[in-house]
Amino acid sequence: MFWQKIFLGNTLDRWLAAASVFIVLLAVLVILKKFLCRRLSAWAKRTSTPLDDFAAVLLKKTKLFFLVAVSLYFGTLSLALPASATKIIREAAVLFLLLQLGFWGSAAITYWTKRYKSTKEGDTAGLTTFAAIGFLFRLILWSFILLVAFDNLGIKITALITGLGIGGIAVALAVQNILADLFASLSIVFDKPFVAGDYIVVDNLEGTVERIGLKTTRVRSLSGEQLIIANNELLKSRIRNFQRMKERRAVLSVGVVYSTPAEKLARIPEIIREVIEAREKARFDRAHFKAFGDSSLQFEAVFWVLDPEFKAFMDVQQAVNLDLFTRFNEEGIKFAYPTQRVYIGRDIR
Repeated sequence: MFWQKIFLGNTLDRWLAAASVFIVLLAVLVILKKFLCRRLSAWAKRTSTPLDDFAAVLLKKTKLFFLVAVSLYFGTLSLALPASATKIIREAAVLFLLLQLGFWGSAAITYWTKRYKSTKEGDTAGLTTFAAIGFLFRLILWSFILLVAFDNLGIKITALITGLGIGGIAVALAVQNILADLFASLSIVFDKPFVAGDYIVVDNLEGTVERIGLKTTRVRSLSGEQLIIANNELLKSRIRNFQRMKERRAVLSVGVVYSTPAEKLARIPEIIREVIEAREKARFDRAHFKAFGDSSLQFEAVFWVLDPEFKAFMDVQQAVNLDLFTRFNEEGIKFAYPTQRVYIGRDIR
């Protein structure tokens, strides 16, 4: 009978049955994928949970070659194939599965990276470093899949891993400065000693942080030029972050003439206190008769400006100085300035 003829170890009706299983299963999987993609996408738009969006992304990344491989594998189960052919089919199925796992893993990393970006739009440092971390995870994922694929093909990976380890050490030594800056960038992002927009002082350099990159941080100085500082060198320095200030400390020094009466000298700390406390953004700390100077009696006062912004700090300081000048004039207290008296006499004998 025609259908009972043997072809490559199987009758034609078994080949026909295997082809039917392959075609039907492939059609079912393709239709099911499209149906589930459409339903999940519609469902994801109506819910706020990220899990359904994540499932929709993974389903969309299911490749046609994977569905073909699954259908072909199950279609050939009913066939009596030689051991060599069965081994090839099994190894091919595992390779296609690993490749699909790689696409799923890469899609998952991309999804969570984009989700992080949507919540951290202003955090340029976080976005830059998180993108680098995403790239690193993809590199690890595909390296792992490549090693498992080699092992599945019967290639001994022990020597390969040893060689990669030695090569990795050599590469790490060659690019240790780059790696140091990369890890410093991660430290800056997670520890957050400063962020983009902060005004910092590093040694004798100062300015506003514009961008935190993987290797360098860019700072815009007051005079306009851009300062580019390696991240590793930046963390080795002492950083002063003025953006984290809640208030600024101001020291007021005043000198009056030696001819000022004692009762007015005793009033000066109270006058200074009244002038400072009259300002809404100022908090008085102390005021004292500090020292006898060469040409003045010196008073020192300390107060805090409650607005950390530098312009506001200078405005309050200017207002205090003007008010103090007015009050001293009203009280008849004279400011001192450097003077010298020269006495000239004659030696009469």
